[in-house]
Amino acid sequence: QVQLAESGGGLVQAGGSLRLSCAASGRTFSTYHMGWFRQAPGKEREFVAAISWSGGTSYYANSVKGRFTISRDNAKNTVYLQMNSLKPEDTAVYYCAAAFGSRQYGELREYVGYDYWGQGTQVTVSS
Repeated sequence: QVQLAESGGGLVQAGGSLRLSCAASGRTFSTYHMGWFRQAPGKEREFVAAISWSGGTSYYANSVKGRFTISRDNAKNTVYLQMNSLKPEDTAVYYCAAAFGSRQYGELREYVGYDYWGQGTQVTVSS
């Protein structure tokens, strides 16, 4: 069982930056692939970024590639999402998720590829 807690959301102007953090409970964090998803009002939850258990492989949605960076610190049981050049369309609730290390990398872009979810943190980008 893994419990996830996101932090770092808030209100920022377009062009600004935020760094989201997701702290995980448990001693097996390093065995999980981790991902970030987001959900805007009236829209489905969408993939943002994912990182393998080792941190050696990462994936991004085309909409955030070049602006967002996912990273992890297994010693601190934490995964991060650095968000730069934010746009109003990035406004959403951002969710952290954990996937068993046995999951295939191809599953990590899909909502159903994850086994545990955090409660989310709101990010609002004003124009």
